[in-house]
Amino acid sequence: MGMDEILGAIRALDGVLETAPREGDDAPPIAWGDHFFYYSPDGTVPQRTQPYATIVTKDYPDDTQSDLDAEGRWRLNIHVGSAKARELVGDGGERDFSEADVILPHPVYGSLGWVAVVNPGDRTRATVLKLLHDAHDDERRRVARRA
Repeated sequence: MGMDEILGAIRALDGVLETAPREGDDAPPIAWGDHFFYYSPDGTVPQRTQPYATIVTKDYPDDTQSDLDAEGRWRLNIHVGSAKARELVGDGGERDFSEADVILPHPVYGSLGWVAVVNPGDRTRATVLKLLHDAHDDERRRVARRA
């Protein structure tokens, strides 16, 4: 499963807004090349919410455990909520956050209900696609409640 398949699956969802900062954008250089996904049918970046999914293509200063600076590595992050995250990854223990094609707690935001998959592949494909769909639907319901 490549990044293009993930991007295609997310982009096909109704009301999705993707931001993908590039060099020359107003976004900070650390975000260039990454992707951030929101539910926003009006096409504006929500001001008081985080994306429900992201793709990061490099290590961040406080997030290096996935070894994303190595050639060809990237990570899909999905907000699934605390209960679903525990169901998927358990409550703790030693983790190798650099392991590919495994659903893991997000190395920084796992306690906030985020899961992460470095280079999703055949083992995680079906689960990842379902989690993305569910995260999108959850965010759509949150937006409707706030309206």
